[in-house]
Amino acid sequence: MKNTATITWIILLVLTITSALVSKLESKYVVFIILILSALKFFGIAFQFMEIKKAHVFWKTIIIGSVFLFGMGLLVA
Repeated sequence: MKNTATITWIILLVLTITSALVSKLESKYVVFIILILSALKFFGIAFQFMEIKKAHVFWKTIIIGSVFLFGMGLLVA
């Protein structure tokens, strides 16, 4: 269990550093890439450290659906 948490923590650090590096780019896709990286970080935290992976399917669906709707709302606006 501790090994999984450590691996998740390292992945979160890599994603954070990647987000910082991507933010310096001059591209029209920077916002989209940062949103994807942020969603991945959110899922890593929610499923590993908030124990959503052990929760009922209803709560997993709510978490994934809310992130999807939030991202789509930002992209449409």
